[in-house]
Amino acid sequence: MQAEDTLPRDGQAILALAARSMFQLFSSVSQGMFLVDRSGRIVWLNEGYKRFLPALGFSSVDQFLGHMVEDVVPNTLMRKVLETGQPVLIDLLTNRAGTFVVSRIPLRDDESGELIGAIGIVLFDHPETTLQPLIHKFANLQRDLDDARRELASQRRTKYTLASFVGGSPAAVEVKRQARRAALSSSPVLLLGETGTGKELLAHAIHAASARASGPLVSINIAAVPDTLLEAEFFGVAPGAFTGADRKGREGKFKLADGGTLFLDEIGDMPPSLQPKLLRALQEGEIEALGSNKVIAFDARVIAATSRDLGALVREGKFREDLFYRLNVLPIRVPPLRERRGDIPALVEVLGEDMALRSASAPPELSAQAVALLSAQSWRGNIRELRNVLEQAAMRSDSQHIEISDLEAVLRESGIKQIAPAETVRGPDAGPPGTALRPLADQVADLERQAIEAAMAATGGNKLAAAKLLGISRAKLYERLENSV
Repeated sequence: MQAEDTLPRDGQAILALAARSMFQLFSSVSQGMFLVDRSGRIVWLNEGYKRFLPALGFSSVDQFLGHMVEDVVPNTLMRKVLETGQPVLIDLLTNRAGTFVVSRIPLRDDESGELIGAIGIVLFDHPETTLQPLIHKFANLQRDLDDARRELASQRRTKYTLASFVGGSPAAVEVKRQARRAALSSSPVLLLGETGTGKELLAHAIHAASARASGPLVSINIAAVPDTLLEAEFFGVAPGAFTGADRKGREGKFKLADGGTLFLDEIGDMPPSLQPKLLRALQEGEIEALGSNKVIAFDARVIAATSRDLGALVREGKFREDLFYRLNVLPIRVPPLRERRGDIPALVEVLGEDMALRSASAPPELSAQAVALLSAQSWRGNIRELRNVLEQAAMRSDSQHIEISDLEAVLRESGIKQIAPAETVRGPDAGPPGTALRPLADQVADLERQAIEAAMAATGGNKLAAAKLLGISRAKLYERLENSV
């Protein structure tokens, strides 16, 4: 029973009168008003609304009436009101006629309660003056949202290209060749190598050189996310999936990477319970959000990386064999730094420049002996460890110049077992370490030659670029090249 049925007969008459009075009041005090029927067709408008017709492209009321509301009033939400039966009491509407504060109210039959249409009311047609505080706040929120979107988009763009992988050694050249080949394919790539060798850099570079470069690059470090949260991170969460879940839901990394590349770092740490779901996602190209039965298709190229021996994990039953085969389509082994010692002088130069940019200072200058010492070390932490030692030495030094003694102190205090520079210049047929100790000048000359060769290879034989990379003048480079002939 409806509320008005409980009123006395005179009460119902008053209610009907009030309804008519309210309609007339809204029609007279509002800036404009129109009615639509159940189908969304415009059936009436008041005098106030007529002044908006020219801006909407109509010269008369007769031309305007009879049209579907969304066809003649751009950006209206009247269709939503008709479909849901719920009012939109306050909203900002912007179209060719201007910006307005509007209300949209559903109309129902008094007896059956059936939806019969809706009424649209223009409350203010110059909100920039009447609602200036609200407009100002809305504009600020919109600006913050745009800034956040731009920041998020910038974080999902590639930071590196293949040129960022510094080195001209045979090992480095081979890695870049394989990465270029991988960029031409859409198959999964598996980057294998010790920590700190540059696997993430290569993932960015492959994406940047691929046909998906304009799409997002989404990364997730599996080792850094608790096992209990990984499924939600991968596949997303449906609205209200569990207590405390976002009412709007949350998209997972697979969906965010749609149209681009998904980089799964430290895939060897994937918990066994989640491996079957990852395999299914890769095979079927579709996922299900946590707490949802709806299948969502995605199109993302997968690049995985690990510092662990996946083959051994498969044999131990800790990693699914079928998932391993699915990922191991285009494997690329990223060599450790000790297998490309000739690249260390160029790496030292690049790392020094990056350190200078970050600290707004001049790059450190290393003596030939200091570079020789760095080139001799085994670097268990690879480029990451090399950078750390350089940063420590630069922070401790009172000048830009770093000598071998500065590095020896850092290596010693870091617990790194030092290797004498002589070992880096010994030929492949030399005897055991320490049996070919030579004068320091000869060792430095050999290291200098190796650094020049690496710089020339890295710059494609461009002497000016090689001299700049080495931090010496072009004349000095020519002199060194002539002496090595």
